[in-house]
Amino acid sequence: MSAKGILIPIGGNEDKGTEVSEMHTLEFIEEGILARVVKEAGGVDAEILIVPTASSIPEEVGENYLDAFGKLGCKNLFVMDIRTREDSDNEDYLKRMRTAACVMFSGGDQSKITKKIGGTKMHDIMLKRYKEEKFVIAGTSAGAMCMSHEMITGGSSQESFIKGAVGMGIGMSFIPELIIDSHFIRRGRFGRMAEAVAKFPTLIGVGLAEDTGLIIKNGKFEVLGSGMVILFNAKKAKHNNHALLEEGTSMSLVNLKTHILASGDRFNLTKKTVKVNPKALPVTSVQL
Repeated sequence: MSAKGILIPIGGNEDKGTEVSEMHTLEFIEEGILARVVKEAGGVDAEILIVPTASSIPEEVGENYLDAFGKLGCKNLFVMDIRTREDSDNEDYLKRMRTAACVMFSGGDQSKITKKIGGTKMHDIMLKRYKEEKFVIAGTSAGAMCMSHEMITGGSSQESFIKGAVGMGIGMSFIPELIIDSHFIRRGRFGRMAEAVAKFPTLIGVGLAEDTGLIIKNGKFEVLGSGMVILFNAKKAKHNNHALLEEGTSMSLVNLKTHILASGDRFNLTKKTVKVNPKALPVTSVQL
């Protein structure tokens, strides 16, 4: 990878310092994923753009992120309320996107992001800055899923492994090597990711649990947060009948390689190697 920027996809339900229960969140927001977003963006003085386009309640979501980043001491915040493709050509918005340190996409429906921002001047600016500058693009749930080129648009989470259960579309293409899914454990999305990588076996599938994210930079990524990340690799599958089956037919996939990663573990996107560092054990490196 040659991009100079940083991607931070998050699996959804990241700790915003407002949760009553801490079962699925980190204990303090200062130790959480949003704090790392701020750090990668350059600190509390960095300009952060909040884009709630994916949400059905963009005003409320925008306010939630203003409050969450505010708890971290950030004051240079702006909600970019893009609801139409015309909004993506707003000159004030374009000017901000050219100079901001970070953009944060909310959750909701990832197809709204691609329909309203994909292929616009706004999108072009983000792609160029991500490739050429230390520009941070963060996103949670739908905002994470849209980062890939081959993007999951929806699909069944049933236990059966059926061709056509996963919907696919074209994403924002920030990281074409991956297919990203969110809320992965809680919503039982193993089957739909398995079909996604069966359909595109040269790509790595990344299933993000809630309150779990990745820092992707310099051709590598690091896991952060309180949950797990599951990696899928179907490139060397000995039996992959996806291309031969009719829609609605049960599938089989043999020798699908998977790895389960936790906070602090790393993955090299070029070499396809995983490096884990469990407590009280030496660092180990394995091939995906």
